Amino acid sequence: MDIGVVNLPAVLNARYGNDINLAALANPATPAVGEIWVATQFETTSGKSKPGTVSAIDGSSWQVTRKVALPAIQMNNPHNMWTDKNQSVIYVTQWFDKKLTVYDRQTGALIRNVSVGEAPAHVMTLTDSDRIHITNNGDIRTDSVMELTPFATQILRRVDIGRGNPHAYWMSHDGKTMVTPNVITGDTTQYNFKTNVIEAILPSGTRPFSHPLATGMMPDASKYYVANLLDSTITVVDMKTHHVIKNINLIEHYDPVSGAISGPVGALPIQTPVSPDGKNMVTANTLTGTITIIDTRPNLATTDEVVAMLSCDPGCHGVQYGAKKGGGYYAYVSSKFSNRMLVVDPDPNGDGDPSDAKIVGKVGLFSASTTLKDDSITGNPGMGGQGILPIPVVYNGWVQNLPTSWSDQLTPAQRNPIE
Repeated sequence: MDIGVVNLPAVLNARYGNDINLAALANPATPAVGEIWVATQFETTSGKSKPGTVSAIDGSSWQVTRKVALPAIQMNNPHNMWTDKNQSVIYVTQWFDKKLTVYDRQTGALIRNVSVGEAPAHVMTLTDSDRIHITNNGDIRTDSVMELTPFATQILRRVDIGRGNPHAYWMSHDGKTMVTPNVITGDTTQYNFKTNVIEAILPSGTRPFSHPLATGMMPDASKYYVANLLDSTITVVDMKTHHVIKNINLIEHYDPVSGAISGPVGALPIQTPVSPDGKNMVTANTLTGTITIIDTRPNLATTDEVVAMLSCDPGCHGVQYGAKKGGGYYAYVSSKFSNRMLVVDPDPNGDGDPSDAKIVGKVGLFSASTTLKDDSITGNPGMGGQGILPIPVVYNGWVQNLPTSWSDQLTPAQRNPIE
């Protein structure tokens, strides 16, 4: 008689060996400026039935200082985050819900919880007005980007991008342009906020159903990049002429017959931001568990070529850049099926060439005895790494708006990254 599986997780772990002990953790030798927030989406807590916390890491000690679960609102699978110009609040999207949540960055206290649409994915602000925009990835409507006032006190409008199902979009430094990856239709929209018109909708990837999922943009808004999940390519778009420059094949060096790898490889790319100074782009590749580095410096033989590959954890997913103390940047990488954050130095010797990028830190995302919490952790400690938000935000356009208390901690080059 078939009595079924008594303990499915135990059976699966025994069969596939999914529970792997972490290798030794190691803090970067050079501290970071500020803190790093990671959406630990799978961590469970006692006060709610929905999983998900947001974890804060101190960039000087590399310790987890706070866990925000928000049990009073049943915060549901936090996915990605952004902040206001003063870095005073955290905006976080609830991926398996309809809500944008706003909480106080210093205390973790809930400020408001706003309904914005199906499966809100990514959130960013305009540099000139601090207005908030959220992509509703579960919405097939063409006006599936929501615009809200600062601090999400009011929904202003739905922005029509000509397509539905947008995911990880990006904003330009001057508050003029938004670029979205449109998942279902396999294309990308360039939208102008100054004229409120769609400037272009272009195909993304090299085949239908390429599943464009995330974007990155040069700090001068000269071009942008679209990561195509199912195509394992990155589409490069000229923002002035509105045409596709090239498609970077991330599996060019992989032989599907023999399995041989002859160079850097990245399959199923997800988040792919460009560094604040426009010199490199770090991409999280979830299938291969690799981090690929692309040289984005203009007018070189290596421009828009993959120049390095680093090992990542299973489910490699989230990437954002933050300021390294004393100059330069770190790229922080999170993974869905790991409870540590990798710290990448994309230019260790400071010569601008990212081909020598390396992992300089491996930081645990689980609680310590000193970690402040609004709910007790019950399972999957530190697991489910999704979006990342370094504070302060140091991308061109946002960094110039920082309060003096944050700006004074940056070098002159970090305060004006493309001058």
